[in-house]
Amino acid sequence: MRVRPLPLRAAAAALALGLAAAGCADEGETAGSVLTLGYSPNITHAPALVGVENGILDGALGGVELATQTFNAGPDTINALFSGEIDAAFVGPNPAVNGWTQSEGEALHIIAGAATQGTGLVVRDHIEAVDELPGTTIATPMLGGTQDVALRWFAREQGWEVDTAGGGDLSILPQDNPDTVNAFAAGEIDGAWLPEPHLSRVLAEDDARLLVDEPDLWAQTDGQYVTTLLVVNADFLEHHPEVVDDLLRGHVETVDWIGANPDEAAEVSRTHLEDLTGGELDPELTAAAFDNVTFTVDPAAPSLLAQAGQAEAVGLLDPVDLNGIYALDPLNDALAEAGHELVAGLEG
Repeated sequence: MRVRPLPLRAAAAALALGLAAAGCADEGETAGSVLTLGYSPNITHAPALVGVENGILDGALGGVELATQTFNAGPDTINALFSGEIDAAFVGPNPAVNGWTQSEGEALHIIAGAATQGTGLVVRDHIEAVDELPGTTIATPMLGGTQDVALRWFAREQGWEVDTAGGGDLSILPQDNPDTVNAFAAGEIDGAWLPEPHLSRVLAEDDARLLVDEPDLWAQTDGQYVTTLLVVNADFLEHHPEVVDDLLRGHVETVDWIGANPDEAAEVSRTHLEDLTGGELDPELTAAAFDNVTFTVDPAAPSLLAQAGQAEAVGLLDPVDLNGIYALDPLNDALAEAGHELVAGLEG
């Protein structure tokens, strides 16, 4: 282990509902007494898996109840943040940027990093080179999600034409990660751009190979690129900053614990994933997936700018000004309290 598109109409409607819901909540007697946290059943979300399973986040919140909700892909998570179903979430960078731009900077802020790396393109063993990909079908977790944008950008860099309907030189098929694992095993797809542990699960198949290890594409940031961020509903941050402070203290404590106990953290994550999915995970596979991810509270801001540019280039994001997307002062307060170095957003 390394320690360190929403449819526009749907997004606008969800945002309106969320603002209305937030307004109602602020008038109630229980406002701020519950924090609902969203995350996905991925190893790249291990700070959530471990923080929830070990009770670290619950303990950090003190008298505030921790409720949780899980999602298969980032765009769904952002819609839930807009609608007021959740107050904070672990989510990929592209859905976070989409949420920022579609709400005109009103709906959310990035308050911490959670993970970098841990993604790549796995294909059938007979596909030995990138130039053999045209004509194949490659899955991603969801249209507009982080891995979906990564694949579409990669295709663009090769000079291939792709579209959002699955046509073009490469057929891109967005679907839930568990469905992708099953589809590969059934021979229904030729490959997938995936996060851990789904990447390692597909690689465990006899006829699978890792064709693109995504860190290799990030020479400009020494292989570091953000895969998971911690975001918060902007209204919740404004009205309940003390709850967000406590959440961040728990987040820093969780990432520290993962760094100090990597083997145990992998096992805790596996247990929590099995509870969420109802399936069984190979402990060795989970450990391998853990080794492929860097867990850090640093949001890796330079890579976010690059990922936003990629999303714009492939037509899944309008030009966006990201100034103000980060709200890192509460995180830096928690880091200072824990004796750690501070982190920077886009301005520093």
